[in-house]
Amino acid sequence: MKNLVVGAGFSGATIANLIATQLDEEVVIIDKKDHIAGNCFDYRDENGIMIHKYGSHIFHTKSEKVWAYLKQFTDFNTYMHKVVGYLDGIEAQIPFNFNTLYQVFPKTMAKNLEEKLLDNFAYNTKVPILEFQKQDDDDLKYLANYVYEKIFLHYTTKQWGVPPKDVDGAVTARVPVYLSKDNRYFQDKYQGIPLEGYTKVVEKMLDHKNIEVRLNTEFKDVDASKFDRIFYTGPIDEYFNYKFGQLPYRSVNFKFETHNKEYYQSNACVNYPCNYDFTRIHEYKYYLGDKSEKTVIAKEYSEFFELGKNERYYPIPKDENTVLYNKYLEETKKLDNVYFLGRLGDYKYYDMDKAILRAIELFEEVCK
Repeated sequence: MKNLVVGAGFSGATIANLIATQLDEEVVIIDKKDHIAGNCFDYRDENGIMIHKYGSHIFHTKSEKVWAYLKQFTDFNTYMHKVVGYLDGIEAQIPFNFNTLYQVFPKTMAKNLEEKLLDNFAYNTKVPILEFQKQDDDDLKYLANYVYEKIFLHYTTKQWGVPPKDVDGAVTARVPVYLSKDNRYFQDKYQGIPLEGYTKVVEKMLDHKNIEVRLNTEFKDVDASKFDRIFYTGPIDEYFNYKFGQLPYRSVNFKFETHNKEYYQSNACVNYPCNYDFTRIHEYKYYLGDKSEKTVIAKEYSEFFELGKNERYYPIPKDENTVLYNKYLEETKKLDNVYFLGRLGDYKYYDMDKAILRAIELFEEVCK
């Protein structure tokens, strides 16, 4: 059988690799970009720094299955992501935790709030910010309002382009108050950055005699009738020529800067919830411990996706968008041997590990 995979990011690369290696079938994988690895694409610049072209990508997973699969292609360092943000001019831990409490408030005040928090919540638990606001105690109400305004309100408005009340609960739940002293952004068992970068991982996944890679290639320019199966990781609405309308996305614009200093900031990722138009600054040399007299940063600006102008990044989770997506999903049921997956194909935000797992599970469902 001959297979066409549309999109050479992690979703497409995973299913192409599995078909080629486990079924010994031919795969053509296409991508309209001039490189593989999709939005995980990275490269070493002239300063020897590994640059993540489309924003910081930190691999993390609880899945033994995904970890074992990826370990075939790379070793990882032991980088564990931590985020700090500027709150009232103070660099403090994000998500808000007990350490943040003592960073932004006087010690006696922080101690009082800590005791009340432990009286009301279990230690080492995460409480979504909108849930956390439902307090009776005046001191905890004050704390909830502080966290809401200083960390959540303005950052969320910048990131999504709408007030928090118009943002889906699935998104707001990702902004918790963390009743812990754990400063890590993720608590997953497996975390790290591939030692040779993400592009090299995808390159190894696609390095097989049964796989042909075609870049700078649009799906519409390929004769789909020549293939027995199609795995489509592109935008589902684009596949159907937007017959029901466009699915909305948020996009991201990165402004890169090179500075003649060893480090620009104290951390790989620094958030600016209440200041400036950008949401955060990434400094890439932290991820693999790259040594250079210079450093490269990227300021991240959120914006709405516009066809032909920028890239799709985040599906916008709203009821009306789900209704529109479901119309397209119904259309897929009329197709024979065309399968949709990935962030754009499923219109769903996936971390890297979830995208890989979805591809593995689709392969097991369709091809075995």
